[in-house]
Amino acid sequence: MKYLYPKVIDTKVNTDNRGYLVETFKKKKINTEFKYSILVSSKKNVFRGLHFQKKKQQEKLLIVLKGSIIDYCVDLRRKSKTFLKTFKFNLNKNSILYIPKGFAHGYLCLKKDNKLVYLLSDYWFKKYEKVLDFNDKKINLKIKNKKIIISNRDKKGLSFEQFRKEIKSL
Repeated sequence: MKYLYPKVIDTKVNTDNRGYLVETFKKKKINTEFKYSILVSSKKNVFRGLHFQKKKQQEKLLIVLKGSIIDYCVDLRRKSKTFLKTFKFNLNKNSILYIPKGFAHGYLCLKKDNKLVYLLSDYWFKKYEKVLDFNDKKINLKIKNKKIIISNRDKKGLSFEQFRKEIKSL
């Protein structure tokens, strides 16, 4: 099955006296070949994003191992009915989010220690990666946190107008 929009994948957590077990991926639920995986650790108030690749776009499966985040996915597919719509998700430990190709993605960390795993359908290519300005009024994420920690690269993200001029299609 292919989802057209970001979707939280329902998971069943099986617990006993040893700990827990969660199925994180089933091909019959998300028919994708993942090629690449990364583990991310972030402190409270860290914002990562809004990232996308203009070529070699990636489907993503994001798994929250520890902590809590607010996740943002912005539809950058020009022919989509939801072009420029932001999808917002509150995710906690064991939450799993599927993100299709054509979306910019970012998240704000809410806990002291946050750990996430990504499964990606294609490799990361520095020459294709772009960042959208999370503060752009047209994107309108409505982040109220004033203590955001963000990388210099992410601070220099494209405005929506720059995106429209520079990137012809996603």
